[in-house]
Order: sequence, then C-alpha cells, then structure tokens
Amino acid sequence: MRSQIEAILFDAGGVLVLPDPTVLAPLLEFYGATAPIEQYVRAHYLGMAAKSRSRSLESDWSAYNEAYVRHVGVPEADCAVASAVLARTRSAHLWRFPVADSASALMALHDAGMPIGVVSNASGQIEEILLRSGMCQVGAGPGAPMRCIIDSHIVGVAKPDPKIFDFALPFFPGIERANIAYVGDSVMMDVEGSLAAGLTPFLVDPHGDSPACNATVIGSLNELLVL
Repeated sequence: MRSQIEAILFDAGGVLVLPDPTVLAPLLEFYGATAPIEQYVRAHYLGMAAKSRSRSLESDWSAYNEAYVRHVGVPEADCAVASAVLARTRSAHLWRFPVADSASALMALHDAGMPIGVVSNASGQIEEILLRSGMCQVGAGPGAPMRCIIDSHIVGVAKPDPKIFDFALPFFPGIERANIAYVGDSVMMDVEGSLAAGLTPFLVDPHGDSPACNATVIGSLNELLVL
C-alpha cells in the first residue's frame, strides 16, 4: 500500500497542531492537575482514543475532555467541573501548539517531491494558525508549501462526510484517490471519512491508544518519509 502513495493530505489537529498546553496547564492546575507540559501532549491522544471508542461526532468532545483531565492529574471528584471548563476554554484558536517534528517532516516530504495538502475540520482559522505557527502555508512561505488547505467551515462540509475531500482533489490532478494518503488522529472522523472518500488512511497514534481500525498506524510524520 505504501509504495502506491503519490500524494498526502493531512488533518491539522493532532497531526500538525495540538490544543496549547501552555494555556491549558495553568487552567487545569486550578482543579488539581499536577502533570508537566509533556503529559498534556499525551493527554490529547488519550482523549482522541476515548472519542474514537465512544464514536462521538465532531460536535461531542465529552469523552475527550474527561480522558484529558484525568490524564493530567485532576482528582476524580473534580473531573466533571474540569471537563466542563476545558470544553468552554479549548476554542478553535487554541489549536496552535506545533506537534514535535511535524514541520520538519512536512518540509522533507515537500523537498522529496511529494505533493501535500491539508483537509481539516476547523472554524475558518486553520490556514492562519498553520502559517503563524510556521508549520505550512499554501505556496511559498516560512513553512512547508501546501497545494491546498481545506477548512470545513469555509467549504461547508465536515468530516466524516467524505465530500469534504472533493474540495482538495482538484489540486492533485492525475492522481487516483486510492493513491492519496490521508493522515489523521481520529478513527471515526479521519480513518472512516477518508476510506469513504476512497483515500488511503494513516492514523497518528504515538502510544497505541486508539481502538483497532482499517488504517496504517504511525507514531509520527517522520514515518511517512519512507514513502
């Protein structure tokens, strides 16, 4: 399967950027969280695994929030209120903390001639955030050049609806859908959505937290460099 990949599309959240732990750590310390910043990164993937197991749609992050606050040390008695506060605080604009090694991996893929782009459920902000973070942008700039950055709010279609990928495909002419990889961190949103669109899914799961699914599991984007 890997030898057939001719282009790669990426989700943003959990693949390129995370909810900023430098903001969330002080917030949750008020409710008893004790974890170092590094543990907040792991908390995201545990949260996504919980969200995938519960088969929650994009609008429901309750399973994610509960797993997240527990992992950073919030006492059980305070998890409900901490989860509610996290739900209100983790805004779209807080998805801005770069995932380690993702920027360099994107640039390496670009330099190797791999066509790349982004398709993300977002709120109209993701192209600006990826540019400000130095991760990537459409065309030339400080990060890796993308052929497209598709934001669900702007195009009006969100994963797992496979039609969101139709907005990206014209930027990859001559490449069959099955030869385009989609890299995400959600089984339901990313793996199942991209499979329904006829793409080849890759799941970012650095610690093996997610339930089994029909995707190639990778720990980081560096593993894509073998393509």
